[in-house]
Amino acid sequence: MTRHVLEVVDFTAAEVDEVLQLAERPIDELARPLAGAGAALIFEKPSNRTRHSMEMAVAQLGGHPVYTRGEEVGFDTREPVEDIAKIMAGYHAVIAARVFDHTTLTRLADSVDGFDSADAVVVNMLSDRAHPLQAFADALTMRQRLGELRGKRVAYIGDYNNVSRSLAEISLLSGMSVRVSCPPSFAPSAAELERLATIGDGDVAFVDRPTDAVDGAHAVHTDTWVSMGQEAEKEVRRRMFDGFAVDAALMSQADPGAVFMHCLPAYRGFEVAAEVIDGPQSAVFQQGHNRLHAARGVLAFALGSSGA
Repeated sequence: MTRHVLEVVDFTAAEVDEVLQLAERPIDELARPLAGAGAALIFEKPSNRTRHSMEMAVAQLGGHPVYTRGEEVGFDTREPVEDIAKIMAGYHAVIAARVFDHTTLTRLADSVDGFDSADAVVVNMLSDRAHPLQAFADALTMRQRLGELRGKRVAYIGDYNNVSRSLAEISLLSGMSVRVSCPPSFAPSAAELERLATIGDGDVAFVDRPTDAVDGAHAVHTDTWVSMGQEAEKEVRRRMFDGFAVDAALMSQADPGAVFMHCLPAYRGFEVAAEVIDGPQSAVFQQGHNRLHAARGVLAFALGSSGA
């Protein structure tokens, strides 16, 4: 049975663990659920890590990735999303999309589910709401560096966005405590914190001071203060986030064995100091490489493949 992958909360805690186990499994121990099949990789937003990791993950599972620019399909400009979904489902076993609007993904999935002539797994490669593939790479990296995640603490310093939402969800499903810190206007709403509190058996809180978030943390995460499409706000955001950069002084408040993580691309001297991201506590390149292994694990799970 196939599974769409739109958000981390599409998975139970046990399923998160299964995906991570699949991600760590040697390639020669995995089945090839995509043998002879294609995977449409549609990019409304360009990417380095997402394109390379997904193309290689598809190839390692026996499939043929087809990179497609957003303008080539033209969601709701050249064709309705629903028509594109039904056509792609006849060609491919996987329809993965990196989109501006999360509803594009839900419409793709709904259209595939309601179409009798073909079937395909719809995968979120990034939307304005969620970034599940990044979250699985984050959890995989933390597990590799920290061991058992249950009872550990995650600090996220920066804009509460799609990356931090998915990170919080997978951390809570893994039994971790989550602390988010950013200027109040960029913080999760009270309703969002209430929603997060219902996920897994970890705990979550927003704190104003980054030192309070990092205190005793085992993993310290951040992200760019200016995401794609927000370039016009760069100077305003930089001023508003003054005091929230992850530097050596802030990292010193974390657990002595803490790791620093960033989904990249990073801007040294803005959200993170060079001495931190290029220092011994940094796991960012291991984290980036794990995008491949996480994508392979997610696809194997979604396609119902548990082994060779």
